[in-house]
Amino acid sequence: MSTTTVTPLTTREAELLIGEARRAAEAAGVTVSVTVLDAGGHPLAFRRDDRAVLISGETSTRKAYTALQLNSATADLVDAVRPGGPFHTLPTALDRPLLFIAGGVPVHRDGRLIGAVGVGGGTPDQDHGFATDAVRALL
Repeated sequence: MSTTTVTPLTTREAELLIGEARRAAEAAGVTVSVTVLDAGGHPLAFRRDDRAVLISGETSTRKAYTALQLNSATADLVDAVRPGGPFHTLPTALDRPLLFIAGGVPVHRDGRLIGAVGVGGGTPDQDHGFATDAVRALL
């Protein structure tokens, strides 16, 4: 049996993710909060722009947590929580709330999940784009 060691997400990389997401948001004229979690769901970095709405800090963290736990971009999960969807009751079934709004993106290295980034403050599509841009810049 062979094992492959994958380097965990570092704080330096977390800061890069924050910086790239903020640059994309600034270019669009949007103020945001950005959260980066490691593979265990622990915060590695967080930044809220001075003028970002206060709730964006919470939404960015929940989006990152949701993307990490389900290993999927939150934009791809929105329909799953609608009535009749396979995850309809999931948002209220756990102690730590998930958030099924676009803006959370998992981070992979060598095919392994190493963390997630969440962005809040823009429209869901904008937040997803900022998070995706950040992950793309890291890779």
